[in-house]
Amino acid sequence: MAGRSGRISDDDIALVRERSPIADVVGEHIQLRNAGGGNLKGLCPFHDEKSPSFNVTPARGYYYCFGCAEGGDVITFIRKIDNLTFSEAVERLAQRAGIQLRYEQGGYVPGREQGERVRLIEAHRAAAEFYAERLSGPEAGPGRRFLSERGFERADAEHFGVGYAPNEWEALSRHLMGRGFTSQELIKGGLAREGRRGPVDRFRGRLVWPIRDITGDVIGFGARKLLDSDDGPKYLNTPESPIYHKSSVLYGVDLAKREIARRSQAVIVEGYTDVMACHLAGVPTAVATCGTSFGEEHIKVLRRLLLDQAEFRGEVVFTFDGDSAGQKAALRAFQDEQKFVTQTFVAVQPDGLDPCDLRVKHGDAAVRDLVAGREPLFAFAVRSVLSRYDLDTNEGRLAALDAAAPIVASIKDPGLRKAYTVDLDRWLGFMDEGFVIRRVQQTAGRAQESGRGPGGRAQGGQSGPGGRVAAGQQAGRGPATRPDPAGPDPADPAVRLEAEALKLAVQRPALLGPEFDALGPETFTLPEHVALFGVVAAAGGTAAGGPGGREWVDRLLEQTEPGAAGAVPGVDLRSLVTRFAVEAVRADVSVEERYGAAVLAKIQETAVGRAVARLKSRLQRLNPVDEQQEYNRLFGELVALEQQRRVLRERASGA
Repeated sequence: MAGRSGRISDDDIALVRERSPIADVVGEHIQLRNAGGGNLKGLCPFHDEKSPSFNVTPARGYYYCFGCAEGGDVITFIRKIDNLTFSEAVERLAQRAGIQLRYEQGGYVPGREQGERVRLIEAHRAAAEFYAERLSGPEAGPGRRFLSERGFERADAEHFGVGYAPNEWEALSRHLMGRGFTSQELIKGGLAREGRRGPVDRFRGRLVWPIRDITGDVIGFGARKLLDSDDGPKYLNTPESPIYHKSSVLYGVDLAKREIARRSQAVIVEGYTDVMACHLAGVPTAVATCGTSFGEEHIKVLRRLLLDQAEFRGEVVFTFDGDSAGQKAALRAFQDEQKFVTQTFVAVQPDGLDPCDLRVKHGDAAVRDLVAGREPLFAFAVRSVLSRYDLDTNEGRLAALDAAAPIVASIKDPGLRKAYTVDLDRWLGFMDEGFVIRRVQQTAGRAQESGRGPGGRAQGGQSGPGGRVAAGQQAGRGPATRPDPAGPDPADPAVRLEAEALKLAVQRPALLGPEFDALGPETFTLPEHVALFGVVAAAGGTAAGGPGGREWVDRLLEQTEPGAAGAVPGVDLRSLVTRFAVEAVRADVSVEERYGAAVLAKIQETAVGRAVARLKSRLQRLNPVDEQQEYNRLFGELVALEQQRRVLRERASGA
């Protein structure tokens, strides 16, 4: 607890803890939701995870992550999240709570003796105030004109803290040094650089935007060139410093974080004025990177705010210009897409206008419509690839298919991968889904042979919607005609669930009964599972199977013979029926009845989930303004399906 010139008193440390509610402090960095029993839960900020294991207990003032075992109190959290010393963490929390700390062995510590981070934050706050005041001065006329031409009023500039850096060598440096900051602090924080006679202002004659961290502290600036005499870059940003790390900074996140959490939506734009335009137009979830491309650290920040975990609850919308550079930016974003669990989209303005220019030319509604008209990122990526080829020739279509196949093969979700394979066939005009599916599977197979999955990850032999690549296909001899005798990929929960339901239909049909027969073949995703469901139906359904046993299995095997109602050419269903007849059910005999009901409910829930995804997809293609009646109708159906899924989920809790 020893600071640079004294030890913070124990009474003040206790007061800081008391006035820094851990839920509020943690909630400034990640979204927390009620976990029951007085606990809150969110995605851990200290390690990557798909589902939340980071728990906060406000009543006791502690947090703990069951995934990485990080834990402690509010001071520990600030130390770890911002890489601070104990004293610096206490000082930051004290500043947040408005507490003036007392130091033993020397009494009250003046500002110049506080921790480095606190000092740099205070210097940036003072700099932001200095720049904002200068925006109203006569010299700042070009800056005010720049804002006015882009549709921003004085109140807008004040809301976002926009300021003006005087076209002088030392204006800010003199001001801050007069406030007690040292030249070393100004240089270390990126506010100035070393000159021949002392510090020289980094920003001069420019319009300046303060860049704040997620808690609202100013940590850097972005500055736009205004003068023809300025030979610097169009935009100049604060360099890396102890408090500013561009790879994890999102401009506007301090203003957008609550709306991002509330709406489960984040809109990624390309510039400071685009963020301003979106917020003022009614899209308050917009943020932008600062002098760097969107990357993995930015994803981590957004995932914690979105509580990005499962069921595609939220959405991330990338806005890019419609030109070739914008398409390249979108395809770069595609490389990171699958690091999100939530859905990702692209909103592209065909005439190339960015959100700021769009607002100036067409008004606020046009900005909202741009976001409402978003397109799934997978679809945009595929279409962008197809646009490079002449699709009026067989050669061009085939080349386009081979170029787009790796994108489709890289989709992790089996159902989504199959849907985009069908779309690819439609976009190319082959009108031969089987041919396109085989081509995509062959691409996945080649990626598998190299030891990497289509998404760039080392993995097993999965290819196509939830299945495995058969041995002949892996060897490059074309698509296999028989299902893999090893059966469904155990790594895919949906396929495993299908197998378990069919296993019960073969071994214990009475546990499922007519409700299983009513599922329909569309409930199953793996082709051989669809075929086996047909075999059961051809044998009279599980309602005719009674308690099961040898006679029932024999009846099923009869339906697999060539010419029988359940037979499927080229698929060895006899082997599959036999395997399911002898493979152990994943539940104890004593609880098989309850387990059967749970599996049935779970597979119904999964089917409803696919219907929900299809409805959401249709909603995403609609413009809620121009197609309001259809949008409202589909939204009503979506609400009903979500309610049905919740009921099924409760019934399925035993699966």
